[in-house]
Amino acid sequence: MILRIALFLVALATPLRAEIAIQEVTSPGGIKAWLVEDHNIPFMALELRFRGGTSLDQPGKRGAINLMAATLEEGAGEMDAQGFAAARDGLAAKIGFGAGSDEISVSAQTLTENRDTTMGLLHLALTAPRFDQDAVERVKGQVLAGLRAEEQDPSAIAARLARARAYGDQPYGSSGDGTIEGVTSLTRDDVLAAWQGAMAQDRLYVAAAGDISAAELGLLLDKLLSDLPATGWPMPPKAALDEKPGVVVQAFPGPQSVVLFGHGGIGFDDPDFFAASLLNDILGGGRFSSRLMQEVREKRGLTYGIGTGLASRDLSAEWVGQFQASNDKVAEAIKVVRDEWARMASEGVTEQELATAKTYMTGAYPLRFDGNGPIASILVGMQMLGLSSDYPKTRNDKVNAVTMQDIRRVAARLLKPENLSFVVVGEPAGVVATE
Repeated sequence: MILRIALFLVALATPLRAEIAIQEVTSPGGIKAWLVEDHNIPFMALELRFRGGTSLDQPGKRGAINLMAATLEEGAGEMDAQGFAAARDGLAAKIGFGAGSDEISVSAQTLTENRDTTMGLLHLALTAPRFDQDAVERVKGQVLAGLRAEEQDPSAIAARLARARAYGDQPYGSSGDGTIEGVTSLTRDDVLAAWQGAMAQDRLYVAAAGDISAAELGLLLDKLLSDLPATGWPMPPKAALDEKPGVVVQAFPGPQSVVLFGHGGIGFDDPDFFAASLLNDILGGGRFSSRLMQEVREKRGLTYGIGTGLASRDLSAEWVGQFQASNDKVAEAIKVVRDEWARMASEGVTEQELATAKTYMTGAYPLRFDGNGPIASILVGMQMLGLSSDYPKTRNDKVNAVTMQDIRRVAARLLKPENLSFVVVGEPAGVVATE
């Protein structure tokens, strides 16, 4: 999950195509949305986000919001799960729901000729979900099966340990999927309460792309969303990251160990975020030429791959990374990570490294706006990050404005090798646990 967040932020840092014009739309009822209008194909994508996500789970009900989101498409109004699926498929439409740590996501894609009927179906799912007992139990069984599988997955075990170590009993301290014991105890009433508390207009973000005008979108949104509750549960407070330098080892049989590492990071709204993004790209970003890939993999053959990312989330921010290595190579790989972290903190980067990173961030790997769905998803993500609709036009200038002086200053500010925390799951040789 951590690296997915980092990759998403990198994606936002790449330039949009010049022909994409973002309109800011306000419906007659006051619902705000962003729109990229394109009538070349009779197709529209709609993306909704409700801020809060699984971080809104109430005490003793961890996993309820995830279970609720997964059950939304299991029947609505007079249609049971099979009836809802048949109606959706008969329209050649796609409707999906998901829950992350900071948001509930709703996606819909429809042909123009079926748009009104599809939106009517989505309206039922949002405002009149059935949450039939048999559907709740079926989805709960699927969640529990996933949780049981994670008990035998060293990567999932490492993520669980890292979360708990960093955040304790705060929302980020456990998986939004919940635990086996907790999910087993959840009831239909808990799912219903999660729906009522998490999906409200006061935390709503909307974007659309495709064959629809601004006026049409405004009317559509009022019909679709005006019946939602005005307010929901209070938003959670900022999470306090408990930085615990050192090494934790959890025994797990196998020839390799999974290693997660990191310390505190930087928020997307911080003026130094672009400098930090360039630093991350050079240190351990997605490119094969990153320092950690070169030092850990290419020069020493300690791992097949290693990566880092800036996990900038609503409640906290971290600079994190991960790799897998043979048990006999873990200790050396950890030392190399520490050394490279310290070297960049004290020396910064070279002019060539900075120039190459800027090239990547400003155009070497542009976003693939190859459909209305990806466009709408990116637009709603931009809104949640607090970006303006002209961000695509100004973003490259901000990256190019980062100087070597900025890089050195931000490296010294953020990179703290003495604060690095390593969570190791496996049977690593020569790794001394500090806890």
